[in-house]
Amino acid sequence: MIELNTTTVVEDLDEKVRLDVFLAELTGWTRSQIKLQIDNKRVFVNEKTQKAGFLVKNGDIIRLSFVKNVIDAKAEPENIPLDIVYEDDDFAIINKPQGMVVHPAPGSYNHTLVNALLFHFEKLSSGSSDIRPGIVHRIDKDTSGLLVVAKNDRAHLSLAKQIAEHTCFRHYIALLEGNLKNDNGTITTQIGRNPTDRKQMAVLTSGGKQAITHYSVLERFVGYTLAEFVLETGRTHQIRVHAKYLGHPIVGDKTYGIKNQKFNLEGQLLHAYKLELTHPTTEKRMTFECKLPDYFEKVLSKLKKIEVSV
Repeated sequence: MIELNTTTVVEDLDEKVRLDVFLAELTGWTRSQIKLQIDNKRVFVNEKTQKAGFLVKNGDIIRLSFVKNVIDAKAEPENIPLDIVYEDDDFAIINKPQGMVVHPAPGSYNHTLVNALLFHFEKLSSGSSDIRPGIVHRIDKDTSGLLVVAKNDRAHLSLAKQIAEHTCFRHYIALLEGNLKNDNGTITTQIGRNPTDRKQMAVLTSGGKQAITHYSVLERFVGYTLAEFVLETGRTHQIRVHAKYLGHPIVGDKTYGIKNQKFNLEGQLLHAYKLELTHPTTEKRMTFECKLPDYFEKVLSKLKKIEVSV
């Protein structure tokens, strides 16, 4: 039996969406499975039950208490080392290494961050399912850096709301192919599934969801640019897709990057180096940072800087 107990705040909808459609995308369950849960009064929107066709809007708070009778295994604890940057009773900040999947999914049921969290922490929030306890937001398998993990449902709701309301700032550093024309800017597009390759995301001329990324150049090298990206929205592969959209994909990106990679890398040089958030209990503003991984620094050490004349 699978149980899914979670609360989520609706964010970044361009228009109202049917409740069953929204929940199918959120949970990965089919619309028929979702309708069964709704009909059995296991879905609450702003603490009221609604029908499958109810139109969800930004700011709605949706609480789920799903039950599905299928054969499925819950994520199990695994003794995997973790780089814990910060921890208290409400949340923890984890520096995730490149190559680690955040939560179990088809093809990666074990050795994930969730498996490690279950071993290291006695309590975690419900998350969005039995296989996502504590997970407030995600970063890609081959992206490294900081993630916030909730230890209780109250903290989870607060942190998720901050992300939805764009008051939790996620900063990334990336090494890009070529040199960006502008020193800083904002990319605003629609992002959705690539119509020719469903495993990829892409910038779309119609449909998709709005994606906003701010960037600034940190350093220029011959043939490369070191840049900082700050997410305003959190779409799947957003920075990687936007870097490609700029014409300067991330070095090492096997999905969105150039074919002939110069460096022998396991994944993209994209690192979530800073998180800014408000503590769910004390309401104190907090900032967390971590340094670039050694393999990232090693590549930078091989590059020749572009001297800027004053």
